[in-house]
Amino acid sequence: MIKLLKKFKAFLIGFIIMIPVFYVLDYFGFILLPKEKSFEIFIYATIWGFIIALPFYYFKKNKQTVIRLLVLFLVLVTALIIDSYMKLPDNPITFILIMGFWVGIAYVLSPTFIKKYWKLIVIIYGPLLLYFIYLRLFSGDLQAYLEIKKDYPFYIFFLPIPILFLIWVFEQWKWLQNLKAEKSNAELSLLRAQINPHFFFNTLNNLYALTVKNSKQAPEVILKLSNMMRYTIYEGEKETVQLDDEIAYLNNYIELHKIRYKKSVEITFDYSSVDTHLTIVPLMYIILLENAFKHGVETLTEKAFIHIKLFDDNDFIYFTIENNFDPNEVNETNGIGLENLKRRLTLLYKNQHELIVSTSNNRYKTTLKISKHA
Repeated sequence: MIKLLKKFKAFLIGFIIMIPVFYVLDYFGFILLPKEKSFEIFIYATIWGFIIALPFYYFKKNKQTVIRLLVLFLVLVTALIIDSYMKLPDNPITFILIMGFWVGIAYVLSPTFIKKYWKLIVIIYGPLLLYFIYLRLFSGDLQAYLEIKKDYPFYIFFLPIPILFLIWVFEQWKWLQNLKAEKSNAELSLLRAQINPHFFFNTLNNLYALTVKNSKQAPEVILKLSNMMRYTIYEGEKETVQLDDEIAYLNNYIELHKIRYKKSVEITFDYSSVDTHLTIVPLMYIILLENAFKHGVETLTEKAFIHIKLFDDNDFIYFTIENNFDPNEVNETNGIGLENLKRRLTLLYKNQHELIVSTSNNRYKTTLKISKHA
């Protein structure tokens, strides 16, 4: 609480000093305070205290803003002096200066909004100002003007303010949504960069061993690895890809692992029941496949298997992967990969996905369900 008061003490001081200032100005006849209306005086003191405090609050942060506020304050003082000495009811000069003052305050507080909607503001207030000048100067004598004023009071100038305020609120909401989207995109870029780097290093080590032995498999490994790297770099940056491209990427990954292992591993990948022209966010399944190898196949010396199925129905695309593992070799940590996947799913599919993980009889099964209409 103390820190908050220190941060905004300029506004508190502005409010405190404005009440005696009001009564001094009223005493010398510069303003006329409503008698027996303490609440109105309190509201006026709050508003003007806030305005007076703005230069002191912004002084260290933005000198240009302070200069603008000082100029606006001089405009306000000028308007009050003119109004005091000319003593004309609804003086047009004072009225124009006061309007300029409030528009200036709005510009200082939200310059982007004023720059964007200045035409709308001119369209709204331009005719009102011209109509006021016409009534005040050209509709007859002062008595005739005062009679017309009863039918068209000054508060019509305040009627557009709620509309402009709602537009401003909408602009702030839109800015906040864009900020969230930019944050999500930056986060997704970071998550994509975390996908699979150790797989490529392991494959390069295996490739080195194959080239040393002059193995005939070396060119095949180079081609598959090249295709995977190209997909990761170029297709991985797209918002969506076709399922057949993602399937080809997974098949390359599987084939590279088959070349790598000396032991027999049963791997099946059934995608006959899916429409391969459907689109999906790229690199969404690779983490689950990678985990099946890392925490399943690599923990077993024999009878290792991975069963993968990709299918769809009217509303969802399903990816299921099941593998066995050695319970004595279980890694207690989920690793960055699965957390990466969960975070990406949350950012990209929000409530239109479901990730189900189950373990039974030394078997690990994961089902990823994603809406077609996401």
